[in-house]
Amino acid sequence: MLSETEIRFYRASEKPFGAFSNLYRREIEFEGEVFATSEHAYQAGKARKPEVRKWLMQAPSPALLAMAAHGLYYWDVAPGWSKTKFDRMRGVLRAKFTQHQDLMALLLSTGDARLVECATADNEVNRLWGEVNGIGKNMLGVLLMELRGELRSGGPKWDTLEAAE
Repeated sequence: MLSETEIRFYRASEKPFGAFSNLYRREIEFEGEVFATSEHAYQAGKARKPEVRKWLMQAPSPALLAMAAHGLYYWDVAPGWSKTKFDRMRGVLRAKFTQHQDLMALLLSTGDARLVECATADNEVNRLWGEVNGIGKNMLGVLLMELRGELRSGGPKWDTLEAAE
């Protein structure tokens, strides 16, 4: 596969690459707890108070969970979240793609393609985790590509992360 090939994903229902979305419905175990989706595992770390966390986890869908979590007040967000959220996402993605061999195979099948979460609504969150009209940091894509490379090479970063969990 050519290195300039791009794989775009957004909706969890899109075949086959919708599985890269955190809203994709596949249970994962993370930090000793089972979560309905990787979005649940990620957002569980955002809440400062147990009652807010519980409320978030009861959302009827991963999309509504994401909306609720993005709307939390500053005082309901865990201290240092802006500094820890990318490491948490790394751990969540590692859990998702190592606990499900079909998802790992799908990720590895992308070769050297650039993975891009392509959102349609233009806002700060979508431009952080993905791109909107080609603009954004695409951190979900970046972390997926990082994981893909490390899974391919058996790199030590993921072993270190696992030991820290």
